[in-house]
Amino acid sequence: MAMKPKRKSTSKSKPTDAIALLKADHRQVEEWFSEFEKTKSASKRQRLAGNICQALTVHTMIEEEMFYPAFIEATGDKDIHHEAIIEHGAAKTLIAEIEDSETGDDYFAAKVKVLSEMIKHHVKEEEQAGGMFAEAKHSEMDLVELGERMLARKHQLQAESEAA
Repeated sequence: MAMKPKRKSTSKSKPTDAIALLKADHRQVEEWFSEFEKTKSASKRQRLAGNICQALTVHTMIEEEMFYPAFIEATGDKDIHHEAIIEHGAAKTLIAEIEDSETGDDYFAAKVKVLSEMIKHHVKEEEQAGGMFAEAKHSEMDLVELGERMLARKHQLQAESEAA
């Protein structure tokens, strides 16, 4: 199936570009990781770790359900896709361990630190010149339409998480 060409929005509100949406998620999680490292408050660390895990869970789901399939269809670059999927798998394992532990756990801070390092590596690879996002921008992907669908799915997943 051919991808639609990129379209410009005629509305006054700025369209949601898929890459901008994913980068905004990256910046938010980076901020929370930084706050986590700076604080000694156990309750704040627990809250930040929860925020990080929830945000990354939603982020990986919208990437895997929507962005990655569109990327593969548009670019055919399986190598970069497969590496991203493996990195997601490792992050999911660590997220589950963090969610099952508390700040009193001797390894809690270490798990969050390792997750931070894993995510920094993953983000660098996605955002660097020649990375997944650059390839996507140079493809025929309709990043605005995809971004709008991804944002709707993100809101749905966040609502489901809050209801649980």
